[in-house]
Amino acid sequence: MKSNHRWPIGTIMSLESLFDGGPDRIKDMNMDTYQLGIWDAYDFDDAKVLKIKSAMGDFVASSCVIGWPDPKAWNFYEGPSTLGIRPKKYRMERMECYFRAIDVVSRLGIPLITTHIGFVPEDPEQDDYIQMVKCLKQLADYSGERNIEFCLETGQETPITLRRYIEDAGNLNLGINFDTANLLLYGKANPVDAVDMFGRYVKSMHIKDGEYPTDARELGEEKPVGEGSTNFPVVLQKLADIGYQGALIIEREISGEKQLKDIEHAFNLLEKWLLNIK
Repeated sequence: MKSNHRWPIGTIMSLESLFDGGPDRIKDMNMDTYQLGIWDAYDFDDAKVLKIKSAMGDFVASSCVIGWPDPKAWNFYEGPSTLGIRPKKYRMERMECYFRAIDVVSRLGIPLITTHIGFVPEDPEQDDYIQMVKCLKQLADYSGERNIEFCLETGQETPITLRRYIEDAGNLNLGINFDTANLLLYGKANPVDAVDMFGRYVKSMHIKDGEYPTDARELGEEKPVGEGSTNFPVVLQKLADIGYQGALIIEREISGEKQLKDIEHAFNLLEKWLLNIK
C-alpha cells in the first residue's frame, strides 16, 4: 500500500483484530501500514499461519512483534530474571521459541521482527552479556537467511549498551525498534538524545509517550502521545537527518474506546508534525 506520508504511519494490530477485519479499519483511518502482534507465534500450526495470511490478503504488515512464554514481569526487580534471553534458566527454551517464530514470520512474508530481548547487562565482560551476544548472533543469522531484519526494542538498557550489544553481535540485518516512551519509562535516556546514540541502527519505531519513573521498583507512567516528556517534533527531525526509512507505529498500552481515541489523536498529531520536517 502506497504511503500518503513522509514515513508510513500505522498502529499495532492484534490477531483478534486482524481476523475481525482489522486491515480495512486501518485503511479507513487513513493509515498506511500496521505492525502485527503475534507474541506467541512460536506455537502456531500450519492452519493458523494460513488463516493469518488469508486475513492479511495483499495488505501485509510492515513488521511483526514476537516473544516467548511466561514468566515475564515488566518491572525493575523481577524483570531482569524473567524477560527475554537474559535469564539463564529460560534462555535455551526461548531461543527455540524465537527460531520457530522467525519461521512463522518468514512464511507470512513480513520483512521485519521486533522483540524485547531482555535486560542487556551494562558490563560487556559479564557472562550473561557474553552469552546473550552469542545468542543474538544466532538469531541474526537465522533471520537474515530468511531476509528478515531482527530489531531489538529499546528501554531495558542504556542506548549505548544496546548499540554495543548489536555491534558485538556483528550482523548487518540487526537493528533497533526505537520506542520513544520505553526509554523514559525505564529511566534510561531522553528520546531526543537517544537518536544520536542509536543513529543508523534505528529501523523501526513505536510512537509512544510517557514519563520517567518516580518509584524505584516500577516503570514510569505511559501517557497519550503529546502529553508525556517526548519531544516528538525534534525526534522526528533527527530521524530525518539520519535518513530513517522505516514506519511510525503508534502504540498505546491500554484497551477499549480510550485506546482508539488516543491512537487517532496521535495520528493527527503526527500528520501535523510531519508537515514541518525538513
